[in-house]
Amino acid sequence: MPDLPLASIAVAAVVVFLAYTVFGLTGFGSTIVGAPLLAHVLPIRFIVPMMLVFDLAAGLLLGVRNRGDIDRRELFRLAPFIAIGMLVGVTALVRAPERWLLGGLGAFVFAYACWSLAQRGSPRPVSARWVAPAGVAGGVFTALYGSGGPIYTTYLARRVGDANRLRATIAVLIFCTAWARLALFSVSGLMLQPSLLSLAFALLPCAVLGYLAGSRLHRRLAPRHAARAVWILLLASGGSLVWRALAT
Repeated sequence: MPDLPLASIAVAAVVVFLAYTVFGLTGFGSTIVGAPLLAHVLPIRFIVPMMLVFDLAAGLLLGVRNRGDIDRRELFRLAPFIAIGMLVGVTALVRAPERWLLGGLGAFVFAYACWSLAQRGSPRPVSARWVAPAGVAGGVFTALYGSGGPIYTTYLARRVGDANRLRATIAVLIFCTAWARLALFSVSGLMLQPSLLSLAFALLPCAVLGYLAGSRLHRRLAPRHAARAVWILLLASGGSLVWRALAT
C-alpha cells in the first residue's frame, strides 16, 4: 500500500462512505463514485480490488434482503456475455500502463455523468438482443474498474419495469460479478498486494454505514435527485483524471 498520510486516509474514508451511500440509494454506483475520487490518492490497480471487498459486503446486505425480487431470467441471459467481458477486462487491468487506466476511468466517468445528466423521462423498453453488447461491455468495465453497474442498469432499466425488482436485480448481479472478480483478482495476484486487505477492512465500516444511510434515504428521497448532484461532482472528478493522464 502506498505510504499515505492520515489526512489522505481520512479523505478515503469519506469517499467510501459517499460511494456506498449512493449504492444504498440506487443499488449501484459505488465504484463509479469512489474510484475516480480515490484515484487522486491511490493507484487504480490498488483501488479496484480494495473496492471489491466493500462490494461483497454491501452486496450481501442488499442481495440477501431483496433476493425474492430479482429477475432471474435476465440474470441468466446476461451471464455468459459478462463472463467474456470480464476476461478481457482483467487482462487489461493487469497489463495496461497506469496512465491508460487513469485516463480510461476518467473518460468513462465523465461520459457517463454527462449522459446521466442529459436523461429525461422514463427509459424506453429495448429488445433482448441488446444483451450481448450490454453484457460484454459491462463485464469489461466490471473487471477493469468495477464500474459495470451503470451499463447493466442502462440495459435492465429497459427490460425490468418494477423499480424494486430492478434495484434488487442489479444489486444481486453486482454481488455475483464481485465473486467472479474475487476469483480473477486472486489468480492474477491483484488481491495479494501488500496491505490491501488491511486498509480495506479498516475502511469497511465506512462502506457499511454508507450503505445503511443510503438505504434509509431510498425510502425518503428519489434516488435520481440525489444522483444528479453526484453526477455533477463526477464531471469534475472524471475530467481531472483525464487531465492527469494527458499531463503524465
